Formats: sequence, structure tokens, C-alpha cells
Amino acid sequence: MLPEQLIPMTPEDLIQRYPSVRTPLGAYTDSNRLADFSVNVSATQWPDGNIEFAKTFFKASVMNMFDRVEMIQEGIREQHKRKFIFFEFDSRLNPDKRNISTQDALVKYTYILYLVEPSRTLVFSFTCTRDVKEEWQSVANQIMKSIHVK
Repeated sequence: MLPEQLIPMTPEDLIQRYPSVRTPLGAYTDSNRLADFSVNVSATQWPDGNIEFAKTFFKASVMNMFDRVEMIQEGIREQHKRKFIFFEFDSRLNPDKRNISTQDALVKYTYILYLVEPSRTLVFSFTCTRDVKEEWQSVANQIMKSIHVK
């Protein structure tokens, strides 16, 4: 269940945060645009349902996406009779040295939950800036633990 502070993203929010072809199934943000929650279908499918291998793959993807990752927790857990892969971490993305306009590193808190099924992989993602992590970390944990897929 999402807290009232999270509201559906506007079309402008979606364009800015999800410039790819794959628009999220649902995307929400807070009024300051500092905390986001989204649900999407991954392009990666696991027909054999090998959740351990999928976890290794998704972890490698997370580690390669950022310059630094500090894992808070990770694993596979059963929730509402389904197995989910989860990663909770702080990340740092250093600025592009060739681009003068971006000088500060981007530091964020992220909690990602994957539901691997034979025909699809659902991705639930919460992210916020470091400045508001204390305010949102426990909320993100509550959101992720309340997710129920039929």
C-alpha cells in the first residue's frame, strides 16, 4: 500500500525519469519530486524460474549501473506465497567529467523488489535522494513488504 504522500507522476515526470521506450505500469512521486516508486515489467524473462541465478544477474546489473554501491540488505524472501528477490542499497553515480554542467555526484537510496515468473519479471522500485533517506527508508520497507501480486 502506498502512502498518501506519493502521488501519480505527471506525463512530464515520466518523460524526465523514464526516457526509454518502456513506460512503467505505475509511477508515483512525492510533492517535492525527491522520492519515487514505480512498477515495471523487466525485459528479462526467466522461463526456467531459476530465482538464484536471476538474483545473481540482477545484482550484477545493479553493481554495474553505479560507480559505488553500499548494499544494506539483499536476498530472496517469501511474501504472500511468492518468492521475491530484493536489494536495498545506497548508490553513488559520479558526474560525467566531460560535461561541465553536472558537477556533483548523484547519491541515492534504493529498494528494489523483483518477482520472477516464467512469463514475466515484475520490478518494484523505490528511490530517493540521500537528503530524505531518513524520512523515507522505513516507509520504503513498509511499501515493499506490503506488495501482493495475484
